[in-house]
Amino acid sequence: MWCKVVQSGLKGWRVTEGVLEQINSFRGSSEHGLDSKGRLNIPARFKDVLSRKYDDRLLITPWRKCLRIYPLPEWARIEYAILSRGQQNAKTAKLVRHLVGNSAEVQLDKNGRILLPITLRTMGNIDKEVVLLGMTTFFEVWDKEIHLAENIIADDEFDDLAGECSDLGFF
Repeated sequence: MWCKVVQSGLKGWRVTEGVLEQINSFRGSSEHGLDSKGRLNIPARFKDVLSRKYDDRLLITPWRKCLRIYPLPEWARIEYAILSRGQQNAKTAKLVRHLVGNSAEVQLDKNGRILLPITLRTMGNIDKEVVLLGMTTFFEVWDKEIHLAENIIADDEFDDLAGECSDLGFF
């Protein structure tokens, strides 16, 4: 889809037909299959964000029933926040140990794929068919079946969540 850029000036933003758009965020979802070696094709729109704002280095970490994939500079911010907290309680230390200790740094290959290590695929319950979900500064990789089961929000639950998140400004 083509659009006319009317004005620019803010890094990572563009104005198209009077609407300000942030173009450096991971958004949307897409379905993909892993190849026999466990490689995942990164969607073109996610690669565009990486090339505009970051580079081809990513960090994968386990997160509940999925994997989270961060551009390395975004992950560095998280590590800095962890280190700046100083003394950690036992629960925080356990979570940090899980997230940092089980993480893997990967790099996009020349075909725009990354290798999901077998240990992380196992931790994320990821088999062959996956769903990628953009989460603004990172994206998640879900096993397709788990995503279908876990990410359905009933109307009453949506209302509760919307009430909890009303301070975010989109309700």
